[in-house]
Amino acid sequence: MKIAKLAFGLICLAILASNVVTMSRWSEARGVYDDICYLRQAHLFQRLGLGGLNTNAALDYDGYFEGKMKQIAFAEWQDPIRWPCHNPMPSGKDVMQYPPGTGFLLALFPEGHQVAPLYIAASLIVCGLALSGIAMARTLPSLVGAGLFGALAVYLMINPAKASYSVAPTMAVCAVAGFLTALWLTREKRSVLLIALIGLLLGASVNFRLPNALLAAGYAIYLAVAFLRMRTLSAFAQGLGFAAAVLVGMAPTLLAQAVNAGSPLATTYGSADVVAPAFDLAVLGQYVRDMQFVLIVLAIGSTAWLLRVGQGSVRQVALVVAGNLVVNLGFFLSHPIFTPYYIVPIAMLSLWSTSFARLMQPEQVRQAASLGREPTSLGVPSR
Repeated sequence: MKIAKLAFGLICLAILASNVVTMSRWSEARGVYDDICYLRQAHLFQRLGLGGLNTNAALDYDGYFEGKMKQIAFAEWQDPIRWPCHNPMPSGKDVMQYPPGTGFLLALFPEGHQVAPLYIAASLIVCGLALSGIAMARTLPSLVGAGLFGALAVYLMINPAKASYSVAPTMAVCAVAGFLTALWLTREKRSVLLIALIGLLLGASVNFRLPNALLAAGYAIYLAVAFLRMRTLSAFAQGLGFAAAVLVGMAPTLLAQAVNAGSPLATTYGSADVVAPAFDLAVLGQYVRDMQFVLIVLAIGSTAWLLRVGQGSVRQVALVVAGNLVVNLGFFLSHPIFTPYYIVPIAMLSLWSTSFARLMQPEQVRQAASLGREPTSLGVPSR
């Protein structure tokens, strides 16, 4: 086991080292509209501090964004109404559509050298958790599973995470939240602090991508059902703690929407970006041909397997993940727009949660599962 753990650990570190070398060579001027807009948000934070939450095009009086537009030969660089990633608001302001989190993280690094450090930092977090999973494995099958998944998770920080700067921090948050989800549910006593921390992380992920709000859906469903079944103060406290923490985590986005759109609940996205659900076979076909399909199959498969053979607290993790998958896949697969990373966050959150659930399961549960019995000595429900 020690040799196998060392081997898988070295594989993950080798992939990380290769990623770091590749990321260090990335250009921050690849001509992608999203990239330039995230960098503009970072520039505003560096120049204005918290005032950078205001993304009004009129604040580009130093010509930063116009210069970026000229670099990619954007024909209408002088007209803010035509700027990519920006939308006119009823107040007359032209503001950036994205939430502020990605730009804030980029602003932590020196201008001109922001993207690579962000990706490297996120990759270090993902690799650290992958190595933790390998170290925690107690059987050869669990070690092989943890090692293969860890290597895949580290590799994904290059592709498809490079598709959008918002994906890298989202991947890191999903890894940490998956670890904490398993820790929360496999403990004999459920901690309000842990579920609040999970809520804070998931709420914070909304600051990178608004659809990340759906990542909290499975937890909300689980906590609501648990309270309705038990009607205890503890169940109520956990649900309240989670909801409050989610709101605190996404507070920067709510504040940014109030500043830019006039209300915390008003969107800065244009009408072209807000589309009604509609199943489109062409879009579904694109997902089937994409790497995301593999991740979907792995997430659904690991969840179904835990629901079938999992015992006690492990099954509780599977129930949370199952609810999350249903809500998120239902939304994205009915969203008539395809991108190579839409389903990656929910798939990775699901896989991290189920992977750590198996690794953290209490010893008596693991022994009962191997003998085909239900656990009797744990203070957690087994169904």
